[in-house]
Amino acid sequence: MVLEIQKLGKLLYSTLLNAVLAVLTSFSVVAGGGLVLEGDVCIIRIDFYSAHFTAYQPDSSGNEQFCQQLPGTGATIFVLDYLHQSLKEVPVSFRIIHDVTGQGSYVKLKHIEEIEDIEQHTVFYQSPVIRPDASLKIEHDFAEEGTYIGIVTAGHPSSDTIYTAVFPFEVGGGYDFSLPLVLLLAAFALFLIRRVSVTRKAATRQQETR
Repeated sequence: MVLEIQKLGKLLYSTLLNAVLAVLTSFSVVAGGGLVLEGDVCIIRIDFYSAHFTAYQPDSSGNEQFCQQLPGTGATIFVLDYLHQSLKEVPVSFRIIHDVTGQGSYVKLKHIEEIEDIEQHTVFYQSPVIRPDASLKIEHDFAEEGTYIGIVTAGHPSSDTIYTAVFPFEVGGGYDFSLPLVLLLAAFALFLIRRVSVTRKAATRQQETR
């Protein structure tokens, strides 16, 4: 009986550990491009600039927040809350294009620069604008599901340098499991792993005392 418990414990341990590693791996891939996840907050990096990045679909999901995976088409609001003081002093642009690079989660600026006619693939464009209130709000109504690429540019306070962030995102791919739900599932899985480990040790000690 003890041996069976130990075998079951090893199986559960291995399965849960693999599940957690898979979750964390997909988590890092989803957070690729110009977006990173810090805790349960989505951050966009534009070279040395940074901003909180949040997407909403109020008609279908109310105030629920998304990062790189929107559950469906329809009215969408993107909000960039600047974390770097200089951002509110420089022009910032926001472009959305269909993903025609074929790079998926691994898309980089060099792939965007290889697109011959970016206007042809653009579904939304906000020309450079200065936001003294340190918050840029973008609204777009997505008519089609699919993979898109966001491109955010920001100027330099004292030169002509333009910095660019590139990030892929999905529309119509279900809920964004890279947000708090993933963290909760990972924490629960780690808790179960710990419980299995404790049970195994207790079973081993019981066997040794017999």
